[in-house]
Amino acid sequence: MEYYAHVSNDGLRYQTVAEHLKGTASLCRAFAAVFDAGEYGELAGLAHDMGKCTEGFQNRLLHDGPKVDHATAGALCCDKLNFFAAVCVAGHHTGLPDVGNQKMDASSDSTFFGKMKRGTEQHYLEQCGESGVVLPPMSRSVPPVKSNLQASFWIRMLYSCLVDADFLDTEVFMDGDRGRGGYDDMGTLLARLEAYIAPWRNPKTELNRLRCEILNTCMEAGSKPKGVYTLTVPTGGGKTVASLAFALRHAAAHGMQRVIYVIPYTSIIEQNAQVFRDILGEGNVLEHHANISFDLSDGAPPEEVRRALATENWDMPVVVTTAVQLFESLYANRSSKCRKLHNLANSVIIFDEAQMLPLPHLRPCVAAMASLAEQFHSTVVLCTATQPSLDDLLRTYAPSCPVTELCPQTAELHDRFRRVKFRQAGTLTDEALAEQLSGQEQVLCIVNSRKAAQTVFVRLPKEGSIHLSTLMVPAQRQALLNEIRRRLKEGLPCRVVSTSLIEAGVDVDFPAVYRELAGLDSVLQAAGRCNREGKRPAEESIVSVFERTELPPLLFRTAVGAAREALAGERDPGAPETMDRYFRSLRDLTGDAIDKQHVVESFEKGIAGCGLPFRTVAEKFHLIDQNTYTVYIPFEEGKALLNQLQTQGGTRELYRKLGRYAVSVYEQHFQALYVAGALLTAKEVSALDPDSAILSDMDLYDETMGLSLEPETGKAKFA
Repeated sequence: MEYYAHVSNDGLRYQTVAEHLKGTASLCRAFAAVFDAGEYGELAGLAHDMGKCTEGFQNRLLHDGPKVDHATAGALCCDKLNFFAAVCVAGHHTGLPDVGNQKMDASSDSTFFGKMKRGTEQHYLEQCGESGVVLPPMSRSVPPVKSNLQASFWIRMLYSCLVDADFLDTEVFMDGDRGRGGYDDMGTLLARLEAYIAPWRNPKTELNRLRCEILNTCMEAGSKPKGVYTLTVPTGGGKTVASLAFALRHAAAHGMQRVIYVIPYTSIIEQNAQVFRDILGEGNVLEHHANISFDLSDGAPPEEVRRALATENWDMPVVVTTAVQLFESLYANRSSKCRKLHNLANSVIIFDEAQMLPLPHLRPCVAAMASLAEQFHSTVVLCTATQPSLDDLLRTYAPSCPVTELCPQTAELHDRFRRVKFRQAGTLTDEALAEQLSGQEQVLCIVNSRKAAQTVFVRLPKEGSIHLSTLMVPAQRQALLNEIRRRLKEGLPCRVVSTSLIEAGVDVDFPAVYRELAGLDSVLQAAGRCNREGKRPAEESIVSVFERTELPPLLFRTAVGAAREALAGERDPGAPETMDRYFRSLRDLTGDAIDKQHVVESFEKGIAGCGLPFRTVAEKFHLIDQNTYTVYIPFEEGKALLNQLQTQGGTRELYRKLGRYAVSVYEQHFQALYVAGALLTAKEVSALDPDSAILSDMDLYDETMGLSLEPETGKAKFA
């Protein structure tokens, strides 16, 4: 009897199980060979759909019969040869399960061992006919893993190989060549970078000469062995291009697959991705994060389709993504999120602004980074102006990969790049702070909360004063930033009060900056907005660090305490030794709370007797702890776009444009707006998802302050 795995959409073509297993196995072996696991990949690929060789599945496929479990039979077949591969096969459709406990789990349990017992009791494997493939002989010995945590990463990486291979082989049969691949190789990309930076070789200013020194140092370091590196470059030192230069030279020298650039927040990702596209070409750089989507519909441009397909498995040579996207995928269990993971192996992975890794999840983040270097032949680079003290954690999880600084003259560089003078201004009332700001023509003030920004801003003169907040839509914030740059350039009054959104990646240059005490890394980021281009004497470019009379938000208090301790005795906030004291103090104050969800412990020790709890950890692990909701604002062009959404429905392109007119709010604020009747939700607009809404009461949106989160008082406040 001939068994089929797939039927084409027109019902005229059939792919046999044997064809699909062999095709998947070939791809899976090639993917897994990158981390020395080719034989395991081939086994998983050959076994994964053995359960389709049953009358039940054939009835499902050919006659639209009831759904049947076809994965467990393949897992049983695979388990006779290798347990790790069997776990991957068992979850290749439903997601990696909690492995469970072989002795305690019953056949009714949803764990891997529960599924295996159920499959054995119901004779799943015996019901299978001949697939037409022969599984390779293998030892039951486990791969070279030293702990249960390493085993979890290894299984998840093999799972990634399997599900991507399965999808790709099926895609080719169903749709033919959809335009994947065809990218330039690393040598070509390196040549483009070298051509791009060639005009920089004869710098005219001292600052540009220093930037060239850093760039050259990083280029020369590209020949170093694979491993874990830090790149500590002062703000303004050109670390974005310098880190890319190292990555491309390193990848070309070691035959590595791609460069992954990980950025902590979406506010600067578009800027960095565009820099890389300008250097390397539009078709070689994938930008992938929650705020971007691509069109896969019929008639979409080929380049758009190719980028959309690349978001599924990250097969482009350069990927720019967020820390949320990366780490939540590394601890995911579903095929849609895990599919791309195998393309992290044998890659250069740069973590920009590494000090922004969230403390409550620091341990699992560092463990994942270390695993990529220790187990999967990748090189990890922690890139920042304010290097966190992570050496001890990295040594714990990657003992064979010492941490090496790529640009070792850090203290000297700090002195040569010094462009500001710090002043500790003590505790200021909002009135006193506003008075000091009002006395200056051009000044930036950064505070720790949106409420504080509003409170200080209303005390400033109206002329030349600007307020920035994440409660404003991005299109408006961009327009305000353009206005700020214009006023600074033309010497006009420009007093800006902002939250930390302006600190990283925003190119503005103020003669004076005030920063409310926060984490010391944030203080230095703020200082990077003062005398940014070094056109003024450092002694005249003052960064004033102050505290408000009100307590800082709860989220900031540990970091503020660590900063106070690091700065005690009038220490220089910009000195590398002060930053080192800060991060050590921060870790001491945080204590064991660097793995809030006990992720590492869950894999090392299990949960209540359940070993390798993939599903449970995936459900618990979220890099951003509070759920956010999207509120679309009918502001300026957003009004017409939202009208289109309501009358014609949504498209990927429309949602992308609407992202410029969206504000993210926490659940309690979303509910308050909803209860006040200020929102149109999915109940009224079918094109919306449950986590988004349209602001229906524009009295709650003010061009100066943004969206009011207090709907009962909002109308009066902005009247």
